Amino acid sequence: MALEKSELNDKLEIIDVGSWKVLQVRTATVIKDDGKEISRNFHRRVITPTDDWSSEDSEIKTICDTIMTAERINAFKAAQESSGPA
Repeated sequence: MALEKSELNDKLEIIDVGSWKVLQVRTATVIKDDGKEISRNFHRRVITPTDDWSSEDSEIKTICDTIMTAERINAFKAAQESSGPA
């Protein structure tokens, strides 16, 4: 019996929120026993224009560098400031 655990970003979605975009990342955690998948669980997270994506994998960095322009970052910050504290 050889258990193996792996994680992969299996779904990347760009969500248009008006003046800015966010990246939604779904990560799958897969457990295999002797090469046969026995479990798969998912975790979702969102990367916003003001988040630090420098430690992400190259695919996510490339997407964020493309969609998180200075104009969109400023629009996101302005929207956050105008909404006030929750």
